[in-house]
Amino acid sequence: MEFIAQNMAPIMFASLVIFLLIGYPVAFSLAANGLLFFFIGVLVSPYSGGSINLAWPLLHALPDNFYGTRVMSNDTLLAIPFFTFMGIVLERSGMAEDLLDTIGQLFGPIRGGLAYAVVFVGALLAATTGVVAASVIAMGLISLPIMLRYGYDRRVASGVIAASGTLAQIIPPSLVLIVLADQLGRSVGDMYAGALIPGLVLTGLYMLYILIMSIVRPNSMPALPLEARTLGHGVISLLAALAVTGAISYAAYRYLAPNHGDNADILGFAIGVVVIYVVAIADQRLGLNLMSKLAQQVVIVLIPPLALIFLVLGTIFLGIATPTEGGAMGAVGALIMAAMKGRLTMDVVNQALASTTRLSAFVLFILIGARVFSLTFYGVNGHIWVEHLLISLPGGETGFLIGVNILVFVLAFFLDFFELAFIIVPLLAPAADKLGIDLIWFGVLLGVNMQTSFMHPPFGFALFYLRSVAARVPYLDRITGKQIAPVTTGQIYWGAAPFVLIQVIMIGLTIAFPQMVMRYKGNAVEPSTIDLKLPDMPSLSPLGTPPADNGAAPANGGAPAAPGTPDLSQPPSFGDAPAKPAPAPDLSQPPKFN
Repeated sequence: MEFIAQNMAPIMFASLVIFLLIGYPVAFSLAANGLLFFFIGVLVSPYSGGSINLAWPLLHALPDNFYGTRVMSNDTLLAIPFFTFMGIVLERSGMAEDLLDTIGQLFGPIRGGLAYAVVFVGALLAATTGVVAASVIAMGLISLPIMLRYGYDRRVASGVIAASGTLAQIIPPSLVLIVLADQLGRSVGDMYAGALIPGLVLTGLYMLYILIMSIVRPNSMPALPLEARTLGHGVISLLAALAVTGAISYAAYRYLAPNHGDNADILGFAIGVVVIYVVAIADQRLGLNLMSKLAQQVVIVLIPPLALIFLVLGTIFLGIATPTEGGAMGAVGALIMAAMKGRLTMDVVNQALASTTRLSAFVLFILIGARVFSLTFYGVNGHIWVEHLLISLPGGETGFLIGVNILVFVLAFFLDFFELAFIIVPLLAPAADKLGIDLIWFGVLLGVNMQTSFMHPPFGFALFYLRSVAARVPYLDRITGKQIAPVTTGQIYWGAAPFVLIQVIMIGLTIAFPQMVMRYKGNAVEPSTIDLKLPDMPSLSPLGTPPADNGAAPANGGAPAAPGTPDLSQPPSFGDAPAKPAPAPDLSQPPKFN
């Protein structure tokens, strides 16, 4: 009994792992494990030597945990249903289809052009939807048949689609970043700002891999044939449109700078984008032939999602809106975009609401189970056990980071990123904080690591999403009429392997170059450059010196007192007659109380 009582924390953690490996649902495993060991902990508490602090009245704290600021009243987690709803509406509105078609035409003439387009669109969808499932399924349905039609290697095509969809995990407004910020007790806005550069660097690494593959294995990703480029040529026209946009934006900036200060550059850029968008719409509708068909389509298709990104992320980064408010504006913006395309129907809204409700309930039940588990785990001093275990790793801070990332990478084979965020992160955060690690940087590092949970078997959800929409049997292509071979599960898994390696490399880059994340703090202020200037004050006599008479210099070299300057060496007078000083008490006699 003494052994069980004094080792309750590791036994409880090991039991949770066994529950999860058996296959019980995570939320119920957490809650059942917490209640079971609460009962055991109360019974063996007398044998623990004071290491177990559990009693039956402590269960009364559970309602406060459920309805307090950690779960039901948590304003931060309210952003999750908003961003989920926004992503589902955008996916149903056909935005992904328009983007993939247009960007595919733009990059089509170069080898690997469709793969570049998938990565580029994946990053855009990540910045607008924040939902991995929506991105992978949309690109799998739209781009995979096109890539197979024109001779792409199945492993390359599958890996590019699955990996690009997982960018929604790290590029704001990612749902996991919201959960990580909540669990680490940090601002979601800071977490978004810290994750932006690593997300863009990871996108660049994906494109670099495509470039290398197009050189090493050119037949694995051929260029789009001429007959497939229905929008024709027009890159020069697009470059000219970008140059005109830049000129208009600069002119607007110079005009607005005197009155709007730091916001003039943003307003100027917005004016330039609005002007070129209106010109492209007018050119398309009126047939003015000011721009090529390709340039028209690129401008018309790209600007609405970019405007939505600014509406959501721009307002958050500028401090105008909180993440919850930004998510609400994004949801409204998604409805407006769907309505403008004529695709806003009750069926779309119902599907979006149903998906949002399912995901929100999933997160809520896991969080409730985590609160039950943590109540018992903290009661048996489990957090102290984990903290001592992690801090005692050899290598100090570096050893801690390596050990934690290996642990999260291994657990990602079996657990979803939400489960990792709710179970593991609260145990790791105190040790990281005690070692002096910035928790925003630590959260972004864990977010990049958890991204691998979507990409490797046996529970890679991005692979499952792609498997659900990829062809399982041979089929006839509707354009060429040729029979297309199916995509096997093995090809999907092998295609994802290089991108898992790229994500591991990104973990190393984040550790090696922390400034990618730490830029969220802004530029450091050098104390020696701070110049404090106080307003001119009337000269006063130094404290403790008599006031100067007739402008004579006071003692200690003080400045002459100005006329009417109060005498600070005496107590203030309020117009009453000065009181006579009280006689000094006779301390040689005992005190009298009558």
